[in-house]
Amino acid sequence: MADMQALRDAVDDWAGGGPGEVASELAGQLGVRTAVLLEGPSDLAAVEALAARRGRDLAAEGVCVVSMGGAMSVARYTGLLGPPGLGLRLAGLCDVNEQPFYDRALERAGAPRQGFFVCVADLEDELIRALGIPRIEEILLAEGDLRSWQTFVRQPAQHGRAPQQQLRRFLGTKKGRKIRYGHLLAEALDPERVPAPLDDLLTHL
Repeated sequence: MADMQALRDAVDDWAGGGPGEVASELAGQLGVRTAVLLEGPSDLAAVEALAARRGRDLAAEGVCVVSMGGAMSVARYTGLLGPPGLGLRLAGLCDVNEQPFYDRALERAGAPRQGFFVCVADLEDELIRALGIPRIEEILLAEGDLRSWQTFVRQPAQHGRAPQQQLRRFLGTKKGRKIRYGHLLAEALDPERVPAPLDDLLTHL
């Protein structure tokens, strides 16, 4: 039976130069109406975790959340999934520094800009600021990573860097850690302190 992961895999293959027929067929079978374009898998994990916390089943709502593997792929994905391709409604998150790339890609694809919401630095930064370092250290402790974090911040290369910058770097030092903590940090958010771009995206869908 077709599922959203199969569709994501088919879209990635299509974006890499493969045929688009499989993605088109799966999108039809799954009743997909909206594609959410995100830069990486940690963003995907955060969006799906917060949606689940709110009792939403995005797949059942016809929403496919896609990790593009980098912001520079946005023109390719908007062309494949937007009006020139599958004709899906597009939404997503982008970093403020990369907003011009998104604006140009959406204009080229003939897709509206309204469904895309801008993070100050990136979604990871938004989550860290929303939770605060003490709360995140509680999560690190629960996950068995607090000692590694404490060792990391004592490294000479981290001296003089803000704790938020240190934490962003720490989360990227081990394969799979960013994805795992994308999920965990989103799950830990106070309902009243959900970062505005993430809240706005889920409200829009």
